[in-house]
Amino acid sequence: MATAYGVSGLFLLLSLCLICNGQNTNYIIGAGIADITGPAAEVDMMGYANPAQTSKGIHLRQYSRAFIITDSANKSRIVFVSTDSCMQSQGLKLEIIKRLKSKYGDLYNERNVAISGTHTHSGPGGFHQYLLYDITSLGFVNETFVPLVEGIVASIDKAHNSMKPGNLYVNTGELLESNINRSPTAYLNNPAEERAKYKYNVDKNMTVLRLTDAQNNGIGMINWFAVHCTSMNNTNHLISSDNKGLAAQMFEADMNKGAFPGKGKFVAAFAQSNEGDVSPNTKGPHCMDTGKPCDVPTSTCNGRNELCVSPGPGKDMYDSTRIIAKNQYQKAKILYNDPSNMKLEGPVDFRHTYVDMSNVMVQINQTTKVKTCKPAMGFSFAAGTTDGPGAFNFTQGDTTDNPFWDFVRDFLKKPSPEQLACQHPKPILLDTGEMTVPYAWSPSIVDLQIFRIGQLAIISVPAEFSTMSGRRTRDSITATLKAAGFPANTVTVIAGLTNDYADYVTTYEEYQIQRYEGASTIYGPHTLEAFIQEFNKLADALAKGTPAPKGPTPPNLLDKQLTFLPPVVFDHAPFGKSFGDVVVDADAQYKQGSSVKVTFIGANPRNNVKLEGTFLSVEMLQPDNNWKVVFTDSQWETKFEWKHTSLLLGESEVTITWDIPQTQAPGTYRIQYFGDAKSLDQKISSFTGKSTDFKVMTPKEYIKHKHGMPKSVNRILKKNWQSLYKNKYRKTLTALNLGINDLDERPTGYNAHVRILIVRKGNKSATVI
Repeated sequence: MATAYGVSGLFLLLSLCLICNGQNTNYIIGAGIADITGPAAEVDMMGYANPAQTSKGIHLRQYSRAFIITDSANKSRIVFVSTDSCMQSQGLKLEIIKRLKSKYGDLYNERNVAISGTHTHSGPGGFHQYLLYDITSLGFVNETFVPLVEGIVASIDKAHNSMKPGNLYVNTGELLESNINRSPTAYLNNPAEERAKYKYNVDKNMTVLRLTDAQNNGIGMINWFAVHCTSMNNTNHLISSDNKGLAAQMFEADMNKGAFPGKGKFVAAFAQSNEGDVSPNTKGPHCMDTGKPCDVPTSTCNGRNELCVSPGPGKDMYDSTRIIAKNQYQKAKILYNDPSNMKLEGPVDFRHTYVDMSNVMVQINQTTKVKTCKPAMGFSFAAGTTDGPGAFNFTQGDTTDNPFWDFVRDFLKKPSPEQLACQHPKPILLDTGEMTVPYAWSPSIVDLQIFRIGQLAIISVPAEFSTMSGRRTRDSITATLKAAGFPANTVTVIAGLTNDYADYVTTYEEYQIQRYEGASTIYGPHTLEAFIQEFNKLADALAKGTPAPKGPTPPNLLDKQLTFLPPVVFDHAPFGKSFGDVVVDADAQYKQGSSVKVTFIGANPRNNVKLEGTFLSVEMLQPDNNWKVVFTDSQWETKFEWKHTSLLLGESEVTITWDIPQTQAPGTYRIQYFGDAKSLDQKISSFTGKSTDFKVMTPKEYIKHKHGMPKSVNRILKKNWQSLYKNKYRKTLTALNLGINDLDERPTGYNAHVRILIVRKGNKSATVI
């Protein structure tokens, strides 16, 4: 009895504390972050559809950031997850919901969980259940799929376990010089009176949701801003979360002082919005061979689309990523700290349905109905974009057939006359909606979902909406919500690439131009109208408190997946060497702002993705002679690069680069490499490699140390140089090396060499020791 009374009393006390702490709070909030990084070798990266762009290391790890919000009565909750992945896939969400239900019952389900991708093009692919999206990755890649599932579920677990009373605030502001429209000719085909309502041909607004506890301490932040994560181009082979992932790390580093990425309590998500035609490469499209602007309608240079590329604002793709990330981070921080933020008040609610988008009747007006189409990709889909051009002779804006490619298409699947008419004016390259061997190539049934948090509505779209498509969707949904009772200050945001992936959505007018985005609008010219119609049904149900239909059940194709990616057969160290041995070691000293590179005998990173771990560490020697980790492979300042040196023999090397920050503390450092090797009998063993210790110095100390010489040598040098200078010898210097074993004085740390300087004038020369 005493024990039971004690437990009951403790529960009552905790409840009273929660109520006390929750005074003047409107919601209960949790946030969590977890690693989702997949295989860092040999897997095609998802986004550019370039078979040659396979992973060969890590620059930035990928993370899942989860936020759980429930009303103060804890009656209704939503989960919003932003992942550093190209997009979501239906099979991925189905598996995540399955695992969540095994833990929490029906607390978290497909209706109240939204999973949104940031759209990085530098993450491993092969995680879809529909064939088209896994072709370049050689089919389904379980090594990518499992870390995504486990990491997303782990981030939701962490958010669930950290829930506390708090408040939410929303704010919107304009961010310039961070995005441009990559298909301006398609945008210009929208009605002039509609375009006149907007200052720019892309959305410049960023919306920030601030999450705080009862004491107004930060819990997290979500912002939505439309820009592709294509600052890292299709020549990159290192896993990267691109500009949005780096912006998130910047914000979290600011809020979690001293914590490594993914290890702090404060979670910042830079989520995606209607970025379909929006590029971060702000210099605009130029010809790689001439430097001149590309042909605007076709994005070609002398008829070749491969030469038309839009560079970012920086000196290279890394610098461009940093600039666009910093712009987003700085604007988000301003909006986050703005005291004029609107405090959210009101219910937490959601509506969700499945819709067969290949068969939607759309009421255009009182007398006209139209229908969506079975999925199909147009010719301009193969042309790519100015962020990442395609190949062969495809160009953007193509509305005519090509006999050769028609023959190739028909060999796979000849479109029916009904399909050709439905998709017009799109010339069909891949009739994916009518291709079912070995299983479905494109989705027909997709997720539609709307969340409500007080005055904020989050519209989760399963595709890449163009700028104007997003604007029309927001305007229509907002009007429906307000007409049915939402407050006048309702804010709506588009959460792009959420829950599923159904390619692009353009306006009817943009579709006629058949740029890349229009050619990738798979359900035909009336796709946008169909989405708006179905989302308005959800909005009306949400505002009126009525249920939404479940809709048709989507297929689960995970047990049908095929994979042709060869496994890691074995790893082998060269004769006389061991895994982890140093091939190229660090120098003895470096100055702040320089780079350290160390190469090791390596093994295939696919043997262990090291989820929540690291392939490297940069360590600093402490006063107590212990080593402290100061950088890992999750940070911007490091690069982990892997390459085969002999595919036949299973030999490989790993190069670790550390770009030393200008403000790095001087001291003694070392670099460690953590690998896992597979033997011929398929056993995997861990190993470690270490560089020699090296010094990091200030530039002044470095120069002094590098050029320090014995006093006697300096006196002789000065005397001879002055003599030579007076005789007007030309100061042309050649350096040789000479051992100084016979010198009485030797500078500390000097490499036992001193320069001989030979000063020449014509045929005359003099030697200075």
